[in-house]
This record gives sequence, structure tokens and C-alpha cells, in this order.
Amino acid sequence: MSVNEQQIQSALKEVVDPNTGKDLVAGKAAKNIKVEGGNVSLDVELGYPAKSQIDAIRQAVIDKLKGVAGVGNVSVNVFQKIAAHTAQRGVKLIPGVKNVIAVASGKGGVGKSTTAVNLALALSAEGATVAILDADIYGPSQPQMLGISGRPESTDGKSLEPMEAYGLQAMSIGFLIDPEQPMVWRGPMVTQALTQLLGDTRWHDVDYLIVDMPPGTGDIQLTLAQHVPVTGAVIVTTPQDIALLDARKGLKMFEKVGIPILGIVENMSIHICSKCGNEEHIFGSGGGELMAKDYDVELLGALPLDIKIREQVDSGHPTVVSDPNGRASEIYRAIARRIGVKLAEKAKDMSAKFPSIVVQNT
Repeated sequence: MSVNEQQIQSALKEVVDPNTGKDLVAGKAAKNIKVEGGNVSLDVELGYPAKSQIDAIRQAVIDKLKGVAGVGNVSVNVFQKIAAHTAQRGVKLIPGVKNVIAVASGKGGVGKSTTAVNLALALSAEGATVAILDADIYGPSQPQMLGISGRPESTDGKSLEPMEAYGLQAMSIGFLIDPEQPMVWRGPMVTQALTQLLGDTRWHDVDYLIVDMPPGTGDIQLTLAQHVPVTGAVIVTTPQDIALLDARKGLKMFEKVGIPILGIVENMSIHICSKCGNEEHIFGSGGGELMAKDYDVELLGALPLDIKIREQVDSGHPTVVSDPNGRASEIYRAIARRIGVKLAEKAKDMSAKFPSIVVQNT
């Protein structure tokens, strides 16, 4: 009994990608379907990083197709292909970078830098090429969080090579100054420093550049919105009212400058006692969820208030690399995949495909 492509397409409509919620046909993930007698081969292209999910998706496709009468051997190649997606209009792309994700909060002390570094490592663990830029000029924390010391090199005397840790490319003003040196700079100097750190670093084939933003809605945030092609922003908050009030300001600022909000991460959402296991909402509960509802954005995930997360990041071994199979790492990876999916659903940036047209007098 021979099998036709129509039967295979129908079967694939019943396989739902657990990350996008769409079936493989509607999501245009199933490609290059070949049917020869009873043998079937196809590619499944994911537009987001999901290394940990590839085997399960492949197995789901094989199991479904093996259930079609007449199907013999099934060969499925699942791979990820991350594209550059649109940012604000009229902003030049950064060479070597496909997508820029700003991780921001309205106020300090909500664990934004910890969240930024763990999300960068989670995207990397899921198979993407990732870089992190520490945009907090006054209080750079990524050098310590990534356990990086030393100075970046320059091979051409003009640009800086990014530092590296755990497979991440990284750049911070903290690599260029004495750790105890305060940055006594006015706004214009700070924005110039940020622009140079971004533009003068030789990023290498980066799928996602995570920008760890300083808290607030001042000069640096505006510079980023006006001069950096930001694909989307993630807002980090804690559940209590004061943090949420400031997080709302941060969210509104990105909305005003036309940068899409990918979602909200609620940090320190619940405390689990290490002695007795009692769960307590120290900072209140449901704040991130309510804010997400009010602004019609997604609550990407909620992280516990856990002493280990703090200890790991302080020692230069963030949670995703020091405890990759732990519950917190699982949450970070789920948030990272969701961010990847949300970006994959955006329009692709085709500017690199168009030739530049030069008009000359002849």
C-alpha cells in the first residue's frame, strides 16, 4: 500500500510543537517532505533555540507517522534556524548581531542582572550563539557574575574583542576600569560609552545579544531606544507594589519608543524555607500576573527567592551552569525558549537581503 504526501501532511497537522502551540503544518515547520514507497523523510525547522526539546519533537513526529497505514521507515531531521527579526525603523543593525533583547526593570534590587545572565546562559544551553552587554555603566556587575577578569584585547587597534565565559561573548565597562573605581560621569559621557561598547565590539555571529540595562528610565534607556536596534524587551519585577509601580514605568517607556515587550519575569516570587519546605509569598503574590493582564503582555515565568541563586551568581558560576538540572535552571530555560518563540513569530528583518543602491553621475 503506497503512501502519498497528502496523508503525511494530514498526520503532521496532528503534531503540535509544545513551544509554539501550533501544529507543524500551520507553523510552517515541516519542510522537504519526501515519500518514496513506504519510506518518509522530512525536515522540521524550529525558528527558536530548543536543543533540549529536539529529541522529543523528533520522536513525536516519528510516532505519529508510523501510525499512518503503509509507512515503513521514517527519517526526521529536526534543527533550529534563528533569523534576524525587525527592530525600530531607521536604526542601523549591529554587525555580527541578529537580535537584541533588552532586560530592564524600573528599579534596582529586583535581580535584573541575575535574570539577564541566566537567560543568556539558558539561550546558549538551548543551542543559540549568545552575547551579553552590561549596559550599567555606573554599576557593572556582569564581570563578577560571569567570573571574568582581565582586559579585552584589540587586534586592529580600533575594535574590542568580547571577553568569553561559559560559551557567552561578553562586554562591560567593568572590563576596562578598576573594579573599585567609581564612574563619576555625566549623562552624555555615559551614553557615549554605551554606544562605543556596543558598536566597537567585534561580536561574532550572535543570534541573541542580551543587554543588561541599568535600572530606571533615563539617558541610557533613551539612547538604547533611539540608536540600538532592539528586537524586544523583557521586564523584570518582584511581586511587591513598589517594584511593580516602577516596572510599569519601564514597560510604558518601551511602549512609547516603539520597542515590543516580550513579557514579564517575576523574580523572588515565592520563598521556600530550606529547613522545613514551607512556601511563603514574602513580597506578596500575583503582582506580575496582574501587571501582565493590565498591559496585555505575557508573564514569561516566575522564579523563587532562593539563596542558591544568589550564592551561585556572586561566586561567578550562575545557576544555569552550576546547577543545570535544578528547578531554577529549568524555569530559566523555559523562559528563554518562550522568548525565542516570541521573537520567531515577529517579522524577519530583510534589510541584509537588499543590495545597497548607489546612484552615480555617468
